[in-house]
Amino acid sequence: MTLSGKRVAQVEIKAKGDVFHDLWKANPHHIPNLSPTLVQNCQTHEGELGTVGSVLHWNYFHDGKDCVAKTKILTIDEEKKSIDFQLVDGDFLKIYKSFYVNLHVDTKGSKHVVTWTVEYEKLSPNVPDPDTFMEFYKRLTKDIETNHL
Repeated sequence: MTLSGKRVAQVEIKAKGDVFHDLWKANPHHIPNLSPTLVQNCQTHEGELGTVGSVLHWNYFHDGKDCVAKTKILTIDEEKKSIDFQLVDGDFLKIYKSFYVNLHVDTKGSKHVVTWTVEYEKLSPNVPDPDTFMEFYKRLTKDIETNHL
């Protein structure tokens, strides 16, 4: 059984992809207002909001329990509407050695598709793949679309 893996989830949204990308890049502190059942808090922990190297502190609800995470922004690509995050602290690092998330918004004509890609390494073979977290991202995307976009 392999310890490393990759998961991808895609969600089509009706709103412009630029708006979704900008929310995650420059205004993630608004996400708890848009999806309060999933995300309770987002604060800048280090650095300047919307810049590479900044660290965000999250309080969220996953798999029936309150969780915390700190994510570091590794890259922001305005042209591709893509942001890479690394999980640097929190509940998930109790079971995963590494956890990277890419958020990409693709626009083709009038269609906008949000793609969440997670690359991870488990601490042991007994750790489940993060499939429930991919469902979390899909629900979060739909909540944001419903309440903001």
